[in-house]
Amino acid sequence: MLKWFMKVEIRLLKASDRDAWLALWQGYLDFYKTILTPAQTDLTWKRFFDPDFNSFALVAEGEGEVIGLTHYSFQTSTWSDGGYCYLEDLFVNSAHRSGGTGAALIDRVKEIALAANCSRLYWNTDATNSTARILYDKYGKVSGKVQYRIHLNEN
Repeated sequence: MLKWFMKVEIRLLKASDRDAWLALWQGYLDFYKTILTPAQTDLTWKRFFDPDFNSFALVAEGEGEVIGLTHYSFQTSTWSDGGYCYLEDLFVNSAHRSGGTGAALIDRVKEIALAANCSRLYWNTDATNSTARILYDKYGKVSGKVQYRIHLNEN
């Protein structure tokens, strides 16, 4: 059943969220047609709880169910005193999309970035991700940058 505009709490990921996070994470990977090893998924999970690692996770919880996730990190910048915040992953369970959950996750990361004195919050998406881009276009303009990648290993 589609749930429109239910009350959603955005909170830090907890160890007890493992199964719910894993289901959402797999949905995210499936959406991007990506396969990661179980070891990489375990490493990603552990990093969220490592205070020495610059990777953070929030979840959206509605009616006692974890329905969305976002991961973010901070980066220094030669162009900014406060650096930038990179929103790396954003995913909402398909039954809960278009109800404001994605926006609530972005808004919370934005609050965190502002509190950390970041001058920019940014993220990437596929040019073909038209559904998500409807939401993203409400936040800002496409940067116009072209991303280049050099694959250094197969991980």
